[in-house]
Amino acid sequence: MTAPFPFSAIVGQDDMKQALILTAIDPGLGGVLVFGDRGTGKSTAVRALAALLPPIQAVEGCPVNAATPEDCPDWANVPSTTIIERPTPVVDLPLGVTEDRVTGALDIERALTQGEKHFEPGLLARANRGYLYIDEVNLLEDHIVDLLLDVAQSGVNAVEREGLSIRHAARFVLVGSGNPEEGELRPQLLDRFGLSVEVTSPTDIEQRIEVIRRRDAYESDTDAFMAHWQAEDAKVRDAILAARDRLRQTDSPEAILKDCAGLSLALGSDGLRGELTLLRAARALAAFDGAAAITRDHLRAVAPLALSHRLRRDPLDEAGSVARVTRTVADVLG
Repeated sequence: MTAPFPFSAIVGQDDMKQALILTAIDPGLGGVLVFGDRGTGKSTAVRALAALLPPIQAVEGCPVNAATPEDCPDWANVPSTTIIERPTPVVDLPLGVTEDRVTGALDIERALTQGEKHFEPGLLARANRGYLYIDEVNLLEDHIVDLLLDVAQSGVNAVEREGLSIRHAARFVLVGSGNPEEGELRPQLLDRFGLSVEVTSPTDIEQRIEVIRRRDAYESDTDAFMAHWQAEDAKVRDAILAARDRLRQTDSPEAILKDCAGLSLALGSDGLRGELTLLRAARALAAFDGAAAITRDHLRAVAPLALSHRLRRDPLDEAGSVARVTRTVADVLG
């Protein structure tokens, strides 16, 4: 099996890489929505980040990747108490997937042959403590997207059907990607994603050449290429782990809270989810930078990621949402 392309070797796409790093530091941010052209490295970046992160400690044979035997659900009937290492899970959710496949359901074959009610875990169980990746999320049926967003927010998957009453942990980072030319997400669903990124194909010829050069080297001699970039990936991993440790100690000054609320008011975003996400993203970035407290520079850096997809459409403003956020940040923060 070919190793995922190294995260550090991805050329450009700095906003996408930063958004993914922030969710690795604080999974509670609510996931990332990546919209853009085909072939811009969206799925490559998700798999690369997951491969970069250290393996998780999980109970051997546990279908939900429980960290301890006590966390392993009773319905799983896992006899082992051995703790093993597993790669950070990355689960793909295909288009056309059924709700039973996502949440899990009664094992019909076992019920018919043995007369026993047995729960067959779904994709949410496999994704626990990892990433759930949806390509072409804008083409996914709305009720499936609603379900995923609800579970991602609560961290619990509850199944109540066919005489079953099952609950299990389902804490994962939801990453959705898509091409806006093929359809848009409903505004209320856009708002539920923590961060959003717009990616485009590079227009600089030297950057495009470097993309070709690195991809060709990766495919021609994977072992040598991976060895070359291993040290760079290790630096990113160490920085993420250090940021996780610093996150709770990173201060959020009162003036920063006022800035978060002021930006959301100036942009006219509905509800309070925008400023709450902005604060968490800025705190994660501050921790990644090793800062003791959030500054306005951190807000400036993450505001387009946290707020651009929460704007109401303005038919009189031809500027894109990122440009509108950047302009408002300059007006409010100076």
